[in-house]
Amino acid sequence: MPTDRVERFLAALDPDHREAVGARPREEQERLAAAWTRELEADDELDTLDELSPAAAEAEAARRVLERGTR
Repeated sequence: MPTDRVERFLAALDPDHREAVGARPREEQERLAAAWTRELEADDELDTLDELSPAAAEAEAARRVLERGTR
């Protein structure tokens, strides 16, 4: 399991988004990874999902971050 926050964020993305985000500058990746971490920490719904499936919670948080970033 990746330990770097950016690596963990990238691992939580679906393959198409992982490739697209991986091609962005490191600074942008770090900004998105920080938003992803905040999303995981702040959302109680994700806490519940995390108890059932940590990978699903991380993927959902990543999806939300990318969705907000593309608006």
